[in-house]
Amino acid sequence: MVKKAVIPAAGLGTRFLPATKVQPKEMLPIIDTPTIQYVVQEAVDAGIEDILVITGKGKRAIEDHFDRNFELENHLEDKGSEAAYAEIRRLADMANIHFIRQKEMNGLGDAIAQARWHTGSDPFVVLLGDTVMKSVIPVTRQLIDIYEQYQCSILGVETVPKEKVSRYGILGGNKISEHIMEVTELIEKPDPKEAPSNFAVAARYILTPEIYKAIAETPRGKNNEIQITDALKILMQREKIIAYKFEGKRYDIGNKLDYLKTTIEFAMERKEFSKPLMKFIKTLSGKRSKS
Repeated sequence: MVKKAVIPAAGLGTRFLPATKVQPKEMLPIIDTPTIQYVVQEAVDAGIEDILVITGKGKRAIEDHFDRNFELENHLEDKGSEAAYAEIRRLADMANIHFIRQKEMNGLGDAIAQARWHTGSDPFVVLLGDTVMKSVIPVTRQLIDIYEQYQCSILGVETVPKEKVSRYGILGGNKISEHIMEVTELIEKPDPKEAPSNFAVAARYILTPEIYKAIAETPRGKNNEIQITDALKILMQREKIIAYKFEGKRYDIGNKLDYLKTTIEFAMERKEFSKPLMKFIKTLSGKRSKS
């Protein structure tokens, strides 16, 4: 049974500078909700209550966000802001959230390795802290269901256009069903002509504890960092790895354009914003077409 989640959130967020000079990129809001809150909520909705967040220097805001703020709570209570008060209180009670620092930026593989004392001999979910998923059944829950069937590491994947495979970790293998494949090869950002498929690893994993041995044996790769893809290649030689094409949509908050698109899409789904925002977009579009 998968009962623990690990959320790596130690990256520097350099693509969003200067906004991320003192603010973690995972705290960038989609309208009024920090990105990482969506990620934590996904884990909670999947039935996980034990969550470890891997942070780094300058990430204290993440800890504060999920902690109590008595002054703010008292202020909201005195004002009679019941809905806001309830939401702020809920944040501190969402789950048992723990924090540990990755002291050096040595890559995603090294960040995950920081969780080894917390997860011990148990399998665990990894949810990247700057990627939001939207789905009817939480993507994490979908992966847990597949793990319970196969009892091995599970990679959440999505299909990407062939011309874009060079942006992702791409896998190949033996197809078991329309949504499930046994992985036999992993290539980080391959040339489209050399890609074994258009299945891309997409920010959600379930990993067995054997991953820690694989990470320890992984040599430094690109940018002198320990890449999780390289560690998974080692793990693949020792035990089965399954890829699961999840049902849902991935929102990558790690780059500016996708962040803007995500904010607009989420806003269009809220009653208070949808009509005035659509009116504004049409007005803006009309002005641009005339210029």
